[in-house]
Amino acid sequence: MYAYLQGKFSLKNPAQVYIDVNGVGYEVNISLNTYTYIQNSDAGKLYTYLQIKEDGHTLFGFYDRGEKEMFIQLISVSGVGASTARMMLSHLKPDELSTAIQQGNVRLLESIKGIGKKTAERLVLELRDKVNKIESIVHSQETPSSSFQQDALNALVALGITRAQAENAIKKITTTDTNILNLEELIKKALKAI
Repeated sequence: MYAYLQGKFSLKNPAQVYIDVNGVGYEVNISLNTYTYIQNSDAGKLYTYLQIKEDGHTLFGFYDRGEKEMFIQLISVSGVGASTARMMLSHLKPDELSTAIQQGNVRLLESIKGIGKKTAERLVLELRDKVNKIESIVHSQETPSSSFQQDALNALVALGITRAQAENAIKKITTTDTNILNLEELIKKALKAI
């Protein structure tokens, strides 16, 4: 129903964010993975999934489409609900989950709170063939779109900025200012945005 929400983050904590979209506030449940990307941002975009149940509607938000796709695949497995899927995405990044499923690493999956041996085996059995698609989305989505941006990202990481903060700053700058002429200018503006 909602593909994504873009607006100001009026409240943030590791499990939830309130997004103000043109005066309407949305309560969105997030994973710890998503929180690490948005914790230093005042505004942004989250891909969303709306779960409709008899007792209410719950909105889940994700930093990128790869995490959203992984969440959808996880909840398709019998015995894995939305809370468990969110816990899994808080414990492991989408690409780490994908690798664990592809390699049949039941022990790693079992280490996640709420996942027993049978559920871990079911995840591997049901999702092993599907995670390749998710992995391609994960790797193609939020990487900088040009070598110019990639060079800026590498420079920021070399300066000691976390990759998540650097990606977020570059994304913010390149969407608001399309007239950046050189690498040095992009790096300086990204450093100010952090």
